Formats: sequence, C-alpha cells, structure tokens
Amino acid sequence: MNKKLLGLVAAVGVSFGLATAAQADMLSDIKAKGKIVAATEMHYAPFDILKDGEYQGICHDLFTEVAKELGVEVEFLDLPWQSILPGLEAGKFDFVNAPVTITAERMSRYNFTLPIGNATVALAKKAGDDSISAPSDIAGKAVGSQKGSAQLEQLKAFSESLDTPADVREYVNIDEALSDLAAGRIQAVANSAPLMGYAAVQRAGLFEMVMPPFGDPKFFGWVAPGGEDSKTLVAAINDAILKMHEDGRLQAINEKWLGSNPELPTTMPDVK
Repeated sequence: MNKKLLGLVAAVGVSFGLATAAQADMLSDIKAKGKIVAATEMHYAPFDILKDGEYQGICHDLFTEVAKELGVEVEFLDLPWQSILPGLEAGKFDFVNAPVTITAERMSRYNFTLPIGNATVALAKKAGDDSISAPSDIAGKAVGSQKGSAQLEQLKAFSESLDTPADVREYVNIDEALSDLAAGRIQAVANSAPLMGYAAVQRAGLFEMVMPPFGDPKFFGWVAPGGEDSKTLVAAINDAILKMHEDGRLQAINEKWLGSNPELPTTMPDVK
C-alpha cells in the first residue's frame, strides 16, 4: 500500500472517529432531535402522580422546567419501577426522571444529577395505632416497602438490628403497600420521608408518620446512562437545577407539593 493510500485511509479513520464521538454525545443528539425521552413510574406521590390520565408531581414540574432550559420538548414514559434502570441501560429511552436514591453502587453504574429530593427513610402507620410510636416499634410487625428500592434495603438492614426482626414484605409500588396498610394487612410502610409525609397529609385520619426517620440521610437524583456520552447532558441538567435553586422555581414547586422547601445540597453528596 503506497503512502498516498495510507494517508487517505488514516484520514478516513480520523473522520469516522470524530463523527462517532460527536454522534455519541447525548446532549448534542437530543438537541438535534429537539426532544428528550424520560422514563419514570407515575405512582410515587408526590414526586410522580398519574391522576385522571394526567402526569403530575414534583418530578413532572421540575423536569418540564429542565426541558425548557435545554430548549427541547420532553416525552414522559410511565413504566414499572423494576424495568426503569434496566431500560436505561438498554437504551430504550434517554433519561430517568424518577427519583432514584443516590448510592455508591448506583453511582458506579450511572451518571447522577444533583439531588432533587430527600430520600431519607421514614415510616407511615395507620392513624391511631398506639403500638408504633418510634421506628424500633416495628419489631415483629409486618412492614411493607417497594421492591427494588434503596428504601427496602435500608428497611431490611434496620429490621435485622432489632431484637425481633420485622416481617418485611415487598410490593410492586407504594400505592399497593399503602392499600394493605389501610386494610390492616400490614402495620407500617417504609419509604422516603417526603412520600410518607405526603400520604399522611393527603389521607389525614387514615395514615400518620412515625418520627423520626431512620437510617442515614439520603437524597434522590435523576439518572443518565453511565459513561462519557451522557456527561454533557448531566452537566446541562445540573446547570438548570442550580438555576432553579437561585430563581425560586425549585422552592415554588416543592412548596406546591410538600408545603415546605427541604434543604437540598447544591453539590454531589458523599455516599457510601
């Protein structure tokens, strides 16, 4: 092969490599399409709510504002929680706007945004149940949480620390667990403090929170695929989140759905 031909092959190879690198940048691809496809489970109030066929909640309102900052439309998908992270890895959609608990194991596989919510675990009980006044009172009792969630794993660890472990039951979603709590089939439900607080406020007289929350402080973030390709996308979304911290949109959305504005870090928290 002569030098001229070798030079041509090298030039083509470089051009192809550059084209592949450009094509692999998720932010550029999304802006070129003018749309980002985001998946969540719309049964995780107050973050994700499906009411009369309409998607509502904290994550809907926040991510709608993010899409405006990115200059693109957003298409929301409603999927079972257990299929969301595998679907992201398989490339079935661009992004996860479900509240995903930030853990070290997950950070090794995915690229997380800055925190968008408090994920510290708390319990809800049936209103008037005097047998549970502190988290440790779930010893020997039936307690539900969501299958595949970080909150379930924290509940299991807490249960094992008790003299008599709780009867931990796993549910496809938290609505099912709360239904069993209301029916008396279980005695408590464990999930994030905002979720349990929302249930207690929305169904006052039926549910009450058990204070204080238990376990280490945790936070929710949104998730992009792991690797270099999504880092510019996550950086742009973080810029939008920080802008909403500063201009009051984040506070207004939290106060709309929670009645308060929880303090959230503006840098990535240390996780174990």
